[in-house]
Amino acid sequence: MGFTERVWSALNSIIKLEDKVTRQADALKTQQVKIEDLTARVIRLEAQFELMVGAAMIKKLKGE
Repeated sequence: MGFTERVWSALNSIIKLEDKVTRQADALKTQQVKIEDLTARVIRLEAQFELMVGAAMIKKLKGE
């Protein structure tokens, strides 16, 4: 294998690796958005749960 072929092969490998890294970065960004969305949903659910528990406690204290 000549020098030119080795250089060409190395450049080709670098380009393929860069493409893989770029695709992984895009996938990571997508996953991060999904995680942030799920976190916001859990926070809303926790707030609703706390309100419902508080309302139940007040109702229980009033004897209803």
